[in-house]
Amino acid sequence: MAKAKTERVKTIATENSARTPRPSWPERATEQDIARRAYELYTSRGCEAGHDIDDWLQAERELNIDAEC
Repeated sequence: MAKAKTERVKTIATENSARTPRPSWPERATEQDIARRAYELYTSRGCEAGHDIDDWLQAERELNIDAEC
């Protein structure tokens, strides 16, 4: 009887793991991704100089917002 119960537990565990998708954790943005987005922010502002740090930090916030969980 113990073997039958063990087999049933294994079956249920296998069925549940097959139905439950594994979480797909977002990758953190690379420096190249951040640089690209910072450049987009720079050009969208008309290439106005003097905001490079602000653009970089804004790009980091935008791209890594989901990765902080």
